[in-house]
Amino acid sequence: MGRALIINIIRFVLLIAIQVFLLKNTGFYNISVPYLYILFILLLPFNIPNALLFLLAFISGLTVDVFYDTLGLHALACSVMAFVRILFISVTVHRDGFDNEPEPRLGIMGFRWFLFYAIILAFSHHLVLFTFEAFRISEFAYTLIRVLLSALLSTFLILVTEFVFYRKKVR
Repeated sequence: MGRALIINIIRFVLLIAIQVFLLKNTGFYNISVPYLYILFILLLPFNIPNALLFLLAFISGLTVDVFYDTLGLHALACSVMAFVRILFISVTVHRDGFDNEPEPRLGIMGFRWFLFYAIILAFSHHLVLFTFEAFRISEFAYTLIRVLLSALLSTFLILVTEFVFYRKKVR
């Protein structure tokens, strides 16, 4: 348990630092904005209690909010993403027979499952974030394009990061 805690603390610090110091001003004409820090929430263990998951999601979003000056938008989006994560895992993991797996990693769960998982969670995060950021019906099409392109870019970065640290499951 101690090793997993240290790994998750290091992962949290590294992902937040990468997000704040490298990716903050990265984007394509403000239409596609990468948010790699959500990988921290995606890679939390399956058996984490829901209250702790929501707390960690809120804290990671609030940490990014401090640096982005977004007044809680990332905290809200991460909390919604944590809820979607709980729903997605409860539907797919128990049904697919992955009950004994410790965490949702690419090498453990397989490419197709992890890709779908990352796309769904990134889309839910970005949908909440950009919808509440714009908060206008008149910008619905622009917001939807931003959500789709940013979710694709974030998912691409998540997959690249997972492939860099890829470890095949040992049976």
